[in-house]
Amino acid sequence: MTQKVAVVTGGTRGIGRAISEALKDDGYLVVAVYHGNEEAAKKFKDETSCAAIKFDVANFDQCHDALEKIEKDFGPIGVLVNNAGITRDGVLHKMPLENWNDVIQTNLTSCFNMCRAVIAQMRERKFGRIINISSINGQKGQFGQVNYSAAKAGMIGFSKALALESAIKNVTVNTVCPGYIETDMTANISKEILNTIISQIPEMRMGKPEEIAAIVSFLASEKAAFVTGATISANGGQYMV
Repeated sequence: MTQKVAVVTGGTRGIGRAISEALKDDGYLVVAVYHGNEEAAKKFKDETSCAAIKFDVANFDQCHDALEKIEKDFGPIGVLVNNAGITRDGVLHKMPLENWNDVIQTNLTSCFNMCRAVIAQMRERKFGRIINISSINGQKGQFGQVNYSAAKAGMIGFSKALALESAIKNVTVNTVCPGYIETDMTANISKEILNTIISQIPEMRMGKPEEIAAIVSFLASEKAAFVTGATISANGGQYMV
């Protein structure tokens, strides 16, 4: 059997890197997608021996061309993890249109761009695992994040609809909603604010990227063949649905 390829957007840092490493350990040939941080991408490639390809997931044509090339160079894509995301925080009454558009395009439209480029082939092969990384803030909302919360909530609805369309073809589509995770992004939060956040988490700690990666690993496996359209929260009990 040809080794299946797993594509992970935002796959060279933080949660994305942990997912890339977990899927590699599961036997997938991992291709990580990045856009801006060349240094992190080089470090990722050197330390993991996985491929890292640069393109803009917010651009439909770039996604189509890049995934077509990945299939040609590496083989059939069996797993797609949409993890890329950005923040442009600010209250709505002061939010520039650019900040709304940038977040919606990168965090939500990218799911359409990437899934549209692989779904027909997955359906034809009668196998596929699509895992979309949303957020606790897409479930409960967050002050100063109308753009981010809207995009992450949109990913949940997108996933459920695509799951309904694709189940008959053995293509599963699921969503993971992490809470506050130990990454470069949260490392930049002041100690005072971080302590306030942790005090609101019943487990009294932040999550680890590897804990999110373990969920993705399960959803990508044959063990999760009957799981589709699910939204899995991993937030230490901070928000229970």
